[in-house]
Amino acid sequence: MPKSFIVQESDVEAVALPGGGSFLLLEDSRNSEGLFGANRLVLAAGANGTRPHHHTQSTEIFYVLDGTMEFLVDGELSSVRKGGLVVVPPGTVHAFGAAADGPAEFLAVLTPGIVRFEYFRQLGRIARGEAEWDSMDELHDRFDVHFDGDPEWR
Repeated sequence: MPKSFIVQESDVEAVALPGGGSFLLLEDSRNSEGLFGANRLVLAAGANGTRPHHHTQSTEIFYVLDGTMEFLVDGELSSVRKGGLVVVPPGTVHAFGAAADGPAEFLAVLTPGIVRFEYFRQLGRIARGEAEWDSMDELHDRFDVHFDGDPEWR
C-alpha cells in the first residue's frame, strides 16, 4: 500500500513552454506506487497542449484551474471554463489547448500512473525548438501516448 506524501511547490520541476507556459511536474507515479501521475499545465492564449492521442492503460482527468480550455474528446470540441472537469477513459481520442481569449491552467491526473516525466521534458524541448517532433517516435509505447488523426485539430 502506498504511503502518504506531500509535494511542496518549491519541490516541483517546471518545464518551460513558449509564451510563458509550463508543465509543472507534480507526481510521476513513483510516490503513489503507480496509482496515479499528476501535472499542472499552464498554456498561453491559443496554445495547443497536445495533438489528438489516446492512452491504452490510463484514464486522464483534467480539472480547469483558470481560464478556458478547449478539449477535443472523441471527435467533439468543447470549451471548458474554470472549475470544469473532463474525464477521458482509456482508448478515447482527445486533445486540448487554451482558448484564444486568454491563458489557461489545469491539473491533469492519469490513473493508473506511468513514470512519464521524461516524456513531458521532451515535449518541452520540442516546443522550445531544441528537438524535432520525430524524436518522440520511439517514446510513444513506453509512455502510453498514441497519436491519432490530424495534428491541426482546431
